[in-house]
Amino acid sequence: MEFNIDKLLEDAPNLVVTYGAQLITALVIFIIGKWIAKAIANAITHNMNKKNVDKTISNFVGNIIYTALFAFAIIAALGQIGIETASFVAIIGAAGLAVGFALQGSLSNFASGVLLILFRPIRSGDFVEAAGEAGVIDEVGIFSTTMKTGDNKVIIIPNSNIMGGNITNYSMEATRRIDLMVGIGYDADIRKAKQVLEEIINNESRILKDPAVTIAVAELADSSVNFVVRPWVNSEDYWPTKFELLETIKLRFDREGISIPFPQMDVHLQQ
Repeated sequence: MEFNIDKLLEDAPNLVVTYGAQLITALVIFIIGKWIAKAIANAITHNMNKKNVDKTISNFVGNIIYTALFAFAIIAALGQIGIETASFVAIIGAAGLAVGFALQGSLSNFASGVLLILFRPIRSGDFVEAAGEAGVIDEVGIFSTTMKTGDNKVIIIPNSNIMGGNITNYSMEATRRIDLMVGIGYDADIRKAKQVLEEIINNESRILKDPAVTIAVAELADSSVNFVVRPWVNSEDYWPTKFELLETIKLRFDREGISIPFPQMDVHLQQ
């Protein structure tokens, strides 16, 4: 085919008018779309930060929204200059579906991480039981949560495992109740034992006056009379107070001659 330069020069003004206007319009759509996408993403990020949402979550959500709106602006600009965008949309949709299936577990962990950060059932520094593990929460991340056990082991738990089960948070409330079961022998003086327990509780400064302490006979067991001792303490004093109470009760009972029975078995031999 012979290239006619004269014809091209003759049609140049019409081509410039026709396609130049489309290019300018597409450029305007692209610039305005990009600005709107950035403004909306920044507004949502700022609003989430004002509500004390974790910055990792707010920034991630802002980036996702910006990317989605920016991609929409690009598609709209391409459509303005006559490029068929249906195929682009189909390719993006198919790619998103494939990525969604490939990252199904990761997306589940991400969604669980967002819920953990938004609703705060656990926080850094809380002592919790979750996903079959117990320890102090070190960090709640996007995909996993880091926990430290009492013997300083680090456990990394996928967030979906935490949200998929029960969560017991021992640090959420300011106070906790210590539940002790103290057994004495049937030959021991019940009133004296109760008086000794009351003295021990009254001498412990970390025990709160309100709610009141419960000291009562709870059970007449096979080999012992069992008292329940239920004082309230601040959550951070729970374990030190419990350990010291157990030691003090044993030492005082020994000094007062109050026996603490232990399981025994009598074996009779017949010849």
